[in-house]
Amino acid sequence: MPSSSTSNNPKREADRLRDLLRRYQHEYHVLARPSVSDQEYDRLYDRLLELEKLHPNLASPDSPTQRVGSDLTQELPEVPHSVPVLSLDKAYAAAELDTWIQKCRKASGRRLSFVAEEKIDGSSIVLYYKKGLLDRAVTRGNGLVGNEVTGNVRTIGAVPLRLARPVTVAVRGEIFLPRPLFDSINASMEIPYANPRNLAAGTLRRVKSSEVAAVPLDIFVYEGYFERAVQTHVAILERLEELGFKCNPRTGLFAEPEDQAGLRERHPRWRIGGFEELEGYLEQSRRERSGLPYDIDGLVVKVNELPAREALGFTGHHPRWALAFKFEAPEAESAVERIEVQVGRTGRITPVARIRPVKLSGSTIANATLHNQDYVSLLELAIGDRVSISKRGDVIPAVERVIEKNELGNSIWKMPDACPSCRTGLVAQGAHLFCPNPDCPDQVRGRLRFFAARDQMDIEGMGPETLETLIRQGLVKDVQDLYTFDPGALLELPGFGEKKVEGIRAGIAASKGRPFRRVLVALGIPELGQKAVELLAESGYHDIDSLLSLADRGDPAPLLEIHGIGERTAQTLLAELSRPDVRRRIQALRKAGLVMAEQPPRAAAGGPMTGQVWCVTGVFERFKPREQAMEEVKKRGGKVSASVTANTTHLLRGENPGAKLDKARELGITIVEEAEFLRLLT
Repeated sequence: MPSSSTSNNPKREADRLRDLLRRYQHEYHVLARPSVSDQEYDRLYDRLLELEKLHPNLASPDSPTQRVGSDLTQELPEVPHSVPVLSLDKAYAAAELDTWIQKCRKASGRRLSFVAEEKIDGSSIVLYYKKGLLDRAVTRGNGLVGNEVTGNVRTIGAVPLRLARPVTVAVRGEIFLPRPLFDSINASMEIPYANPRNLAAGTLRRVKSSEVAAVPLDIFVYEGYFERAVQTHVAILERLEELGFKCNPRTGLFAEPEDQAGLRERHPRWRIGGFEELEGYLEQSRRERSGLPYDIDGLVVKVNELPAREALGFTGHHPRWALAFKFEAPEAESAVERIEVQVGRTGRITPVARIRPVKLSGSTIANATLHNQDYVSLLELAIGDRVSISKRGDVIPAVERVIEKNELGNSIWKMPDACPSCRTGLVAQGAHLFCPNPDCPDQVRGRLRFFAARDQMDIEGMGPETLETLIRQGLVKDVQDLYTFDPGALLELPGFGEKKVEGIRAGIAASKGRPFRRVLVALGIPELGQKAVELLAESGYHDIDSLLSLADRGDPAPLLEIHGIGERTAQTLLAELSRPDVRRRIQALRKAGLVMAEQPPRAAAGGPMTGQVWCVTGVFERFKPREQAMEEVKKRGGKVSASVTANTTHLLRGENPGAKLDKARELGITIVEEAEFLRLLT
């Protein structure tokens, strides 16, 4: 506990606590050598927090209590950089790197040494300090202007809020998320991130810094711009460490023997050697890459001597004194020529990059998905940027990262405010934007194609070109119109003869016999794919009216009791089935003669479970999904209930049962374990 002298002087006690906590944070986040227990740290932290609440005038922007962030939303304003934030030229082979080294030596006219640092695959950041205090943190942006994310960066424990000396300095670094932590966090996400870099960048751009504080981001810094000049890059790294920054200890220095003096003693974890050892270092780094707790995609090799850097200078977009050595060429590199917006059948707006055509995995890629505005923003992508393209799952080409910013000064691309198809104002739902107009031409076009496709209603002769003709001629305005328009009207159009039109007519007639489950999928309700429809049918929802009745009640509880139906699916289904336009579409399709119900499985007459009503809860060893157990009940004459009611006679209990178990006990219902149930079946 604090001494009586400090207790009587809140300012002195707060200063002492801040000094202690800064030291303990540095030991934990930077040195990885904590000297106190978590309990002791928490005790001191709570005391400081108490003092700052009792005496608001004692709070300061560099206090360790600022690490928790704020729940207030914040803007991410664009601010100009005051230091160069440029791209790097690249090499993919040791011979290219050696050629570049010789070129630097010749151009500088002096003896040089070279520093090699791991190229962390994270989110670039520039930290601006004034008189030792963190003043601003700015993303890379387009190299000239970036987004200010100071409140978010304050939450990162390895970023010092106050330096060891009151210097004014700009520092470049890379914020990253360690791979083990990424795997743990990503496993719980509904839509997983492709890699740690994207999750780190996305986190850094959140509008509430308290959300950023919940993600354990880390940082390595690698460049400092000091007011008082230093002579070497090694001296910059040493000064950064003295000020309290975290530098990557896996650094290499390659120089003449006389230029290595004292460095091994000062940096025992560095790889220090002659130029003949550089190629071995490259290969060792390549081998060890997969075992690192963070992602790297190469090395950055820099001229160590700063006067030589000045002599070598810059090109229009990269320094001549640094080179990125990439472990392997990206799967494909291209330039973004434009970004267009697509409108899906559900109204979801998706930006798509139109790139300069490039060969990838045996095919020519000209388009790549950008998912949503958040994804574009975390990439800091602008038209004209050179990008890396991958095929996720070997199917969907996607822009993975920006390799080189455009030279046109283009800023980060922004999503339009209105739907490009119908000009309706867009609305946000989660991370995505949607067009709320169900009559939007692109949505109608998407619904028709989905409905008529082979996996849904499989309407013969209704391919994309025919559907486009029907829309263009005004013969079809929505799905239900497929069953009311006269195919004979197509005979007046080129390309439609008697045989083709009769084929279309027959295809429409045949589709009326498709089973209810296919009709339900073909309605195109978000979250309601084939698997979800099967789960609904197996749980007793054998007709459209039972689902509409559920939507009228607005109660998702019965759906949530179905193993495999989650909160999002349940809420989406109820909301969509409550929409007037969806109701009208269903009624029109019913009137057209489509199948809107299926015959439920017939119970065995006089079976051993006749007269019984079963419900199920928990997870089972034998029955996966658990609805399989209920099918066994039906085969033996029993009935199945989605919830426990007064009519329920038996509850089949598995591991980790839910609230149904408590209700069954309350009602005195017979509870059956899995082993006993298996005996009953035999």
